[in-house]
Amino acid sequence: MTERGARRMIRCPWGGANEWYIRYHDTEWGALLRDDLRHFEFLVLEAAQAGLSWLCILKKRDGYRRAYRGFDPVRVARFEPRDVERLLGDTGIVRNNLKIRSSINNARRFLEVQREFGSFDAYLMKWAGGKPLVNRWKDQSEIPARTDLSDAISKDLRARGFSFVGSTIIYSHLQAVGVVNDHLVSCFRWREVQRRRAK
Repeated sequence: MTERGARRMIRCPWGGANEWYIRYHDTEWGALLRDDLRHFEFLVLEAAQAGLSWLCILKKRDGYRRAYRGFDPVRVARFEPRDVERLLGDTGIVRNNLKIRSSINNARRFLEVQREFGSFDAYLMKWAGGKPLVNRWKDQSEIPARTDLSDAISKDLRARGFSFVGSTIIYSHLQAVGVVNDHLVSCFRWREVQRRRAK
């Protein structure tokens, strides 16, 4: 798609706010992921975003990839106190002690989920009934911040020892990785992500 063609596309209102959001909206948000490395990446980034803007996190994403060893949960689960100190001194990420320690804990819990269900993706899709949920919102104001589904997953993850997995964070995760399609029906991506799932 050319840049001129992309500008003519109707997007979700937030998706055209700036070049960072355009790229993220047009290529990632809402597209079904089946890759556990990407699931872990979004769990780390969404927890880091708590209290901040998503734009801030997108701008630091490359820094996170470097600092978190490509978001490999096996490697992150092995992080030691010296790694926490390294991360606290890294200007390429959000230097928040609680969020950093949470990400390491969550890597360990993530591996436990993988062992139990085969993959984190399988765990999430089980909650969703085995297929993505397609919503038909006409206005951005209709899109919820959390749902009964995110409430249930959040509760289960917290029982498994995860942290920074409140219902709002989990719903953001479901949207981002395509378990839920919350593109507006007028947005060109609403149909596009469904076609890609059908392939």
